[in-house]
Amino acid sequence: MTQTVSDLPELGQWRGHEELTRLQDAQLEQLFGWAARSPFYQRRFGGTVPRTRADLTDLPLTSKQDLRDGYPFGLLAVPKQELATYHESSGTAGAPTASYYTERDWTDLAERYARKWVGIRADDVFLVRTPYALMITGHLAHRAARLHGATVVPGDNRSLAMPYSRVVRVLHDLEVTLTWSMPTETLIWAAAARLAGHHPGTDFPALRALFVGGEPLTPARRARISRIWGVPVVEEYGSTETGSLAGECPHGRLHFWADRAIPEIYRPEDGTVVAEGAGQLVVTPLYREAMPLLRYHLEDAVELSYRDCACGWNLPTIRVLGRSGFGYPVGNARISQQELETLVFELPAEYDVVFWRAKATTETLFVELEVAAEHSAPATAALTAAIRSRLGVDAYVAGLAPGTLVPHHALTATQDVVKPRSLFGPDEDWDKALLYY
Repeated sequence: MTQTVSDLPELGQWRGHEELTRLQDAQLEQLFGWAARSPFYQRRFGGTVPRTRADLTDLPLTSKQDLRDGYPFGLLAVPKQELATYHESSGTAGAPTASYYTERDWTDLAERYARKWVGIRADDVFLVRTPYALMITGHLAHRAARLHGATVVPGDNRSLAMPYSRVVRVLHDLEVTLTWSMPTETLIWAAAARLAGHHPGTDFPALRALFVGGEPLTPARRARISRIWGVPVVEEYGSTETGSLAGECPHGRLHFWADRAIPEIYRPEDGTVVAEGAGQLVVTPLYREAMPLLRYHLEDAVELSYRDCACGWNLPTIRVLGRSGFGYPVGNARISQQELETLVFELPAEYDVVFWRAKATTETLFVELEVAAEHSAPATAALTAAIRSRLGVDAYVAGLAPGTLVPHHALTATQDVVKPRSLFGPDEDWDKALLYY
C-alpha cells in the first residue's frame, strides 16, 4: 500500500509534549512489526518483539558499525522488489553505510524535507546543488520540490557538466527562486557571480531563499550569507540514513521532527541516554518501513531542548555542533571550526572576508584569509586579537590576495565535458579515449 501525506502527522496536530508523546507511541507497534522482519533486529529481539516505549529504551543502541556489518541488505525488512531506491552515506566519519527506501518511505521523506517556513510552491524554480549520486541529499530535495509542483533544476555539485560559471548563468537566466546546497556553496556562487559581472544582492531578484545543510553553520556565517544575497538562509539537518530530521521555524530555531522520529541524547562521558540536553544524537525514525532503525546512534554532537518556541510547533529544538570530538589541541585549548568560523565572520563586513583556512599546531594557530590589500592589515590584526582574547591561544594570521584560496579560474572556467570515443584523427589526443573529460 502506498502511503499518502494525509496518513502522516501534520504540524499543528498536537498541542504539547504529552500529545506529541502519545502520537509517537501510537506508531511504535507498527514500527516494531516492520523491524521484526529485518534479519538484524530478529537476532536482536531474540524471539520477543518489543511493544512499548519502555521496551524500546531497553534495546541497545544501533551503531554505524552495525549498519556496516549488515552491508548490503542485513537490515532489509521488505522484499527487494518493493524497494524504490538504494543509497550510501558519504563516509565522512568512516566507511559508508547502506540505506534503502520504499515508495511509502519516500512519501514521509519528501514531506519532512518540504516543511520549510518559506514554503515550496508550484511557481518556484528550485536549483538542487547537492550530489545526485548514492547519497540521498539531491534526490530528497528533488522529490520534495516535485511534491509541491516546483520546477527542479538538477545542478549536481559533483558533475563536471555543472561548473560554477554555469551555476551563475542558471541562477540568473532561469530566475531561480530557491536553492539547496551546503552553506559554503552559496559563498562560492557569490564570488563567481561577481567575476561574471553580477551583484549577488541585486541581480538575482527572483531568488527568495537559500536552503542549506550538510555542514555546521554558525549564526555569524549565516548572517553574512543572508546579507550577501539579500534573502533568508533556511537551515536543514538530516542524514542519508534518516532523511530530514530537523528544519527551521519562522523564528530561526531548528526544530526536530519529533512527530516522525523519537530523539534521545547519548552522553559519552557516563554512557547514559537521556531525553534532552547535550550529547550525541540517537534517533528512532517512526515511519521507516524498508530499513527500520531503532535507537540509531548518529554520533553527531547536538543540544536538544523542549523549551517553548513562539512558532507554536510544539517540537523540541536542536542545535547541531557537528561530529563528536572534532577539534584540535592548541596550547591548553581545543579549537573547533565553529569557534573559528564565528570569529572570522564577525569581522566587519566591509573587509569582505569569506574564504579562509587554518592549521592547528600544538603551540600556535595559523590562519590565512582572502582579503583585499586595503583591508588586509586591519582584518588580520582584528582576527589575531579575537583569537587570543576569546580562544586563549597564540595565532599567526596572514592576509592573502583574493583568488588564492578559491582560484578565479575555477569560478569562471567552462568544463569541456565530452562523451567517450575510441577513434581519433592524426592530430588529436587519443589519450582521452574512453574517458569523460
